[in-house]
Amino acid sequence: MHIAEGFLPPAHAIAWGVASAPFVVHGVRSLTREVREHPESTLLLGASGAFTFVLSALKLPSVTGSCSHPTGTGLGAILFRPPIMAVLGTITLLFQALLLAHGGLTTLGANVFSMAIVGPWAGYGVYRLLRRWDVPLMVTVFFGAFVADLSTYCVTSVQLALAFPDPSSGFLGALGKFGSIFAVTQIPLAVSEGLLTVIVMRLLVQSSKGELTRLGVLLTRSGERKQEAVAR
Repeated sequence: MHIAEGFLPPAHAIAWGVASAPFVVHGVRSLTREVREHPESTLLLGASGAFTFVLSALKLPSVTGSCSHPTGTGLGAILFRPPIMAVLGTITLLFQALLLAHGGLTTLGANVFSMAIVGPWAGYGVYRLLRRWDVPLMVTVFFGAFVADLSTYCVTSVQLALAFPDPSSGFLGALGKFGSIFAVTQIPLAVSEGLLTVIVMRLLVQSSKGELTRLGVLLTRSGERKQEAVAR
C-alpha cells in the first residue's frame, strides 16, 4: 500500500494531501479531547498505534511503486473511532517514511488517505453495522479489520490508476490491473489480519474490560437493553 517516494505526479500528491488534511486536523482534536477527558486511555492508544506500526511495517513487494502488507488500523478504529485512527495512522506512516523508507513524504497524503482515513472508516462502518444486527463481537471485529485492510488497497488501486491510466483501456483498465495484482497477496493478508485482530481483542477483553466497556466495545446490561430497544 505504501506508494513510494516520488512515484505520484506532483499534482496528484498535492491533491491527496489536501484531501487528507481535514480528516487529520479533526482527528487531532478528537485525540486531544480523548486524552484530556480520559487520561487512562493513553496506554490503550499507544498499544493501538504500536499495533498499526508493527503490522504495516511488514512489507511484501506488489505493484510497481507500491507494496502489500497488513494495515493494523481496524483495531484502533473499533476502539477509538476513525478520527483518532487518522492521527495514529498518519504518525505511523510518517515514521515509516522517515525511518524505514516505506512510502515517502511526497506520497504521504495519498498513503494517509487510503490507510488512515478510508480503511478505518470502512472497517468501522462494517463493525457498527454487524453490531447493530447483534452479530457476536469477535465476528464483527474480524470483518471490521478485514474490510479496513482490503478497502485500503482498493483506494490505492484507484490512486495508481488515476495517476497511470492504461494507454488503451484508460482508468478502468489500469484499475483492473492494479486491483487484480494486489488481490493475490492482499486477500490472504486481510484474512490473517482479521484473525490476529480477534486474538488481540480477546486479550484486551481479559485485561482491559472496564476500558472496553467505557469505549462501548463491551456492552453493560443496560447498554444491551438500549440496543435491543433501538433494534425494535
